[in-house]
Amino acid sequence: MTDIRTDAKLALICDCDGVLIDSEAVAAAMLVHELEARWPDADVAPVVMPLLGLRIESVLQGTATQLGKTLTPTDIAAIRSAVEAAAVKAPMVDGIEAALASIPLTKACASNSFRAYVEAALARTGLVRHFGNRLFCADAVAQPKPAPDVYLAAARGLCVSADACLVIEDSVTGVTAATAAGMTVYGFIGGDHASDEQIGALHRVGAQQVFDDMRQLPGLVADWMQRITVA
Repeated sequence: MTDIRTDAKLALICDCDGVLIDSEAVAAAMLVHELEARWPDADVAPVVMPLLGLRIESVLQGTATQLGKTLTPTDIAAIRSAVEAAAVKAPMVDGIEAALASIPLTKACASNSFRAYVEAALARTGLVRHFGNRLFCADAVAQPKPAPDVYLAAARGLCVSADACLVIEDSVTGVTAATAAGMTVYGFIGGDHASDEQIGALHRVGAQQVFDDMRQLPGLVADWMQRITVA
């Protein structure tokens, strides 16, 4: 652990979909629906589910490639619109409001979604009060997750070092990105889309803790703060 003074500024950075908003299952269902409508002969769901966490375009392109199908730019734009329209209405993750309210750290959101969608989702749920304009999104960086760009942008925007950031992520894609940025990452598997297989998968790509209830988050953050400020 690099030396961090006890008065150093620390930050909590959360992914949006699957961590703040319980939207991944909604998004996945809409992706499958839209693709099955276009490819009625294809078994879409087993291909889509492992790709969740990537940008929608990457999920669509990856699915098309694996199934030997094609999508036009018009298809991709229409599917993105349908997915975002459904996902933005999803509820916040159970317990996240109280957890964020009790954590005394600067908070930011780093998402693979576009900023307009993240702003709408956080405004609708009221979670925006915890983040303000500290939103770092895929449409503002050169490469989306699993590249570390959005997390590095968050650290720069918050004026903190990467090792002073604790990240909460729910996907292999996101954990990979935050780990590559040099941040401590905890995996959350309490969303509707979560599965037992995620525990090992998240650990393998760098998650130092994996938890399934946001009521645990304040204690996990407090333990991390204690460790990092005395290291």
